[in-house]
Amino acid sequence: MEPDAESTLEVATETAQTLLQRAEGLIYSLMQPWSAYQIAIILGTLVVAQVLKLWLAPRFHNWIRDREGWPRWRFRVAILIHQRLRGLIFTVLIWAAVLIMREVTWPSRSYFIAIVANLALAWMFVAFASRLIANRALRRVVSYGAWIWMTLRILNLDREAEAVLDSAALHFGETRISIWLVLQGLVIIGVMFAVARFLSRYSSERIQANRDMSPSMRVLVVKFVQILLFGATVFLGLRAVGVDLTGLAVLSGAIGVGLGFGLQKVVSNLVSGVIILLDKSIKPGDVISLGDTFGWINSLSARYVSVVTRDGREYLIPNEDLITGQVVNWSHSDEFVRLDINFGTGYNDDPHLVRKVAIEAAQSVDRVLKHRRAVCHIVGFGDSSVDYLLRFWIRDPTVGLTNVRGNVYLALWDAFQEHGISIPFPQREVRVLEGSELTAKFDRLGHESS
Repeated sequence: MEPDAESTLEVATETAQTLLQRAEGLIYSLMQPWSAYQIAIILGTLVVAQVLKLWLAPRFHNWIRDREGWPRWRFRVAILIHQRLRGLIFTVLIWAAVLIMREVTWPSRSYFIAIVANLALAWMFVAFASRLIANRALRRVVSYGAWIWMTLRILNLDREAEAVLDSAALHFGETRISIWLVLQGLVIIGVMFAVARFLSRYSSERIQANRDMSPSMRVLVVKFVQILLFGATVFLGLRAVGVDLTGLAVLSGAIGVGLGFGLQKVVSNLVSGVIILLDKSIKPGDVISLGDTFGWINSLSARYVSVVTRDGREYLIPNEDLITGQVVNWSHSDEFVRLDINFGTGYNDDPHLVRKVAIEAAQSVDRVLKHRRAVCHIVGFGDSSVDYLLRFWIRDPTVGLTNVRGNVYLALWDAFQEHGISIPFPQREVRVLEGSELTAKFDRLGHESS
C-alpha cells in the first residue's frame, strides 16, 4: 500500500473513533431529562415561527407591492426576506430562548438550543450572502459548501473533516493537491468572483452615469476595470489557496505562442476594439454604414460591434472590419446629413419654375432642415426629360433615410400636380418608310378591305 493511502486510512480511522466517542456523548446527553425540555422548546419555537409566518407573509407581500419608486436591489432584498420569513422568525425566537434559558438556568440546560440557534443564524447568513452571486450554479456550490462547513464548525467537527479531506491528496512532482485544497480554492475563488462581480457592476453603473466622459471612453474604462478586477481575483484566489504561480511564466510563454498562431483573428479583434475606443472613431449611438449594412451602433464589445438596422436585425461586425474597412459614420463630428434625389421633368416645363417648386416641396417635409436651404440643379438633358438633382439636409439619420426620401418624393409629386409640371416617361416613335415591305403589306390589306 502506498504511503498516502496508509496515511489517509489512519486519519479516517482516528476520525471515525472520535466521531463514535462524540456520538456516545450525544446519546448520553439526549437521555438526560433536560434534553427533552430543550427539544420541546425547539419544536415549539418552530411551530410559533410557522404560525407567525402564515400571518405576516401576506401582509408583508402587500406592503412590498405598495412600495413605488424603490430601486431594484431593495425589491430583491424584500423578496428574499419574504421567502426566508419563517427562518428569520425562527432565528430571532430561538436566540431569545437561548438568552432566557441562560439567565434562568445553567448553560448546560440550553446546550442543544444554542447549537440549533447557531445553525439557524449561520444558514440565514449564507442564504443572504450567497445572493450576491449571480450565477445560479456557482451560487448553489458556494452556499452548500458554506452550509456544510459552518455546520461542521458549530458541531466542532471541522478539524476532523479537514484532516480527512487533506489526507486524500495527489502528488505531481513537488506539487501536492488534496481534496481539501480543491474545495478551499473553489470556495475562496467563488466568493472573490462574487465580490468582483458586484464591484464591477457597481463601478460600471457609476462610470456610465458620468456624463463628463465620452461614451467610448466610458466603455473603455468599464472594460479595463472588469479585466483588472477579475484578473486580480484569479491571482489573489490562487495565492490564497497556496498555489505556486512561478510556473505561470512558462505557461504564459506557451499561451503567447498559441495566440500568435492560432488566435490571430481574436487578438486582432481585441486590439482593434481597444483602438476604436481610444480614437473615438465610433461610439454607441452613432449611425454608420459598412457595405450593405446601415444602422446605429448598439454596443461596443471586446470582439465585435453590435449594429442594429432599421428592420430590427442586429449585425455583429468584427472590430477588425471597422479598422481595415471603409466605414461611413453619419454622425461622427455632427448630426447633419445631406441627401440627394434625382428626378426629371418634361421639356415643355419651365426649369426655373421646376427648381423653385422642388425646393419649396422639399422644405415642406417635417424632417428637412429649414436653416440649411435645399438646392436644385439641372444635371443633364436626357432622351425624354430634363434631369435635376435635389439636395436637402436632415439631422436625425437614426430615424431612417428611405422614409424621408419617400416623403420628399411624395411632396414633389403633389407640388408638380398642383403647378402642372409633367414627369415624363421614355417614349419611342416608330416611322414606316415608303417602299418598305411593311408599307406594301399595309397597302395590300387596304385594297383588300376596300
